[in-house]
Amino acid sequence: MDELVLDSVDQRVLGALLEKQTTVPASYPMTLNALRTACNQTSSRDPVTDYDEPLLLERMKSLKERGLVRIVWADRGPRTLKYHQLLDERLSLQPDERALVTVLLLRGPQAPGELKTRTDRLHAFADREEVEAVLRRMAQLPTPLVRELERRPGQHDRRWVHLLGPVAVDQPVAAATPGVDRESVLAAGPAARDAKVVAAYDAVASSYADQLGDELERKPFDRWLLDRVAGLAGPLPVIDVGTGPGHVAAYLARAGAQVTGLDLSPAMVDQARGRFPDVTFSTGSFSNLLRPPAAAGWGAITAWYALVHLADSELSPSVASLARVLAPGGWLALALHRGEAVHHTSELLGHEVDLDFVLHDLDDVLAAVRGAGLVDVEWYLRGPYTGAEVETERLYVLARRP
Repeated sequence: MDELVLDSVDQRVLGALLEKQTTVPASYPMTLNALRTACNQTSSRDPVTDYDEPLLLERMKSLKERGLVRIVWADRGPRTLKYHQLLDERLSLQPDERALVTVLLLRGPQAPGELKTRTDRLHAFADREEVEAVLRRMAQLPTPLVRELERRPGQHDRRWVHLLGPVAVDQPVAAATPGVDRESVLAAGPAARDAKVVAAYDAVASSYADQLGDELERKPFDRWLLDRVAGLAGPLPVIDVGTGPGHVAAYLARAGAQVTGLDLSPAMVDQARGRFPDVTFSTGSFSNLLRPPAAAGWGAITAWYALVHLADSELSPSVASLARVLAPGGWLALALHRGEAVHHTSELLGHEVDLDFVLHDLDDVLAAVRGAGLVDVEWYLRGPYTGAEVETERLYVLARRP
């Protein structure tokens, strides 16, 4: 039907209304000013837009006439016009379908792994396979809502696009954001991935400690942030997860923190204990981290590149599990590689390994942090220190448990 053919502005408006109805129900329906902010926000949108109020006012009138938006009055306070979308009713969308349509309207063509991560706040899909099953169900409706695109050069996975209106899908490859399948690291399952990580770091532990154990001396930003973390934790205990050869934990200890180091690799823990005998280190996974025995929670948790082997779908549950064991007022500090890639390496520091490094999306990391209930979120980006580290952009996040 003609009224369900949406141009790019219609798509952004209805996508924003669908999203905010779920994520911020207390402020929904939306005023025109709030809708403009939602449409033009710089995160979780592709492309970023700069719509003005006259354009949106004209568009809301058109969508109302087409039966896709209802205009209502605010139920309290000043009599203010607000807007409520009707697209999900018109299309009879199920909750899982609604979540996928919302993100496809807001961000264009995406791979199932991307959709799994980006719908976390809208609907809890169990895994990428469930996302694909729902997409195929939507593609087989009498009037299909989505279709699968052919894989293009440079893409790791086939993307899906909605069929509610024209979407740019044929840009030159150099100008397009390639679909990155960060879920590929779980192809054989989490246990197999963890086993490869342990085997790799056990193999390189001695070389890693020799070559990178003093890397903080060449990283002033890292030192500044770690000093802040030590100060913010105060007298409460601190844990450095994914501690490797222990240099981050040792730096925190010198900064005055009561710190423990934790790592999945026994050989890395052996290196840390040998080099920093005054700091406590143990072997274990941060995915089931417990509270410290003599405190209500950790004053701070640092994870310096501890999340770089995780799939997108593991970000939110991993951050949430760390946030749960923070003390009230405790801080989580993350350092990650930012980007749109999964880098596989078969050689590391002169040793044969089988290891994947995941470059994560800024919006996805921030969504995981905020979704865990953390507040006072700060984030920083920096380029690589030439000669001191791998040439990737670095993302740092600092956030507090209320």
